[in-house]
Amino acid sequence: MKQADFIKAALWMALIPTLLFLSAGTLDWPAAWIFLAEYLIGGFAVMLWLARHDPGLFKERLGGAFQRGQTVWDKVFMGFIIVVWYGWLVLIALDARRWRLSYMPAILSAVGALLIAVGLVVVWLTFRENSFAAPVVRIQDERQQRVISTGPYAIVRHPMYSGASVYMIGMPLLLGSWLGLLILPLILGALTLRIFIEEAVLRKGLPGYAQYAARVRYRLVPGVW
Repeated sequence: MKQADFIKAALWMALIPTLLFLSAGTLDWPAAWIFLAEYLIGGFAVMLWLARHDPGLFKERLGGAFQRGQTVWDKVFMGFIIVVWYGWLVLIALDARRWRLSYMPAILSAVGALLIAVGLVVVWLTFRENSFAAPVVRIQDERQQRVISTGPYAIVRHPMYSGASVYMIGMPLLLGSWLGLLILPLILGALTLRIFIEEAVLRKGLPGYAQYAARVRYRLVPGVW
């Protein structure tokens, strides 16, 4: 991993704890420290794994939210989701710690911690299987992108979104915010819209994707959708 790449990734990862603790107004928030341990350790582990085993995908993941060749609608989505995502984190911190409006039973907090870990593992399995799992919607002609149908892609068409959804459900549970949980459908709804945008691009520009989609029926949740 180049030093500049490491610094860039570290700065992005540092933004989440900064927002959480500034919004909470305190460092005395055990649930947040548990979340950050999972987030930072898991995130850096995946990043280091990519740097060693798949430099091409590692570079793609650090390419930013707006790239050449990305669809206009995906740029709109990325702008929207960045604002909503960080606003959501601020709301969770305000609700759970500064305002103390929510009370989350310990068992649900434990379930949240488990869901975050499971989501991270699913995302890593996705990266391990698919070297083209870029953060933006575009056809990677320069990397000879092809259809991936093995591993988690044999179960659902968008396993990274499945893992991210599980991860995001776990966050407000662990951090103790019912308001955060109430806002989550907005984020998941935006993610669902992005799936349709992505599939339209893939059907049009990636040979074999339509046939793959016909074989693997479910997009996000096996047996449901």
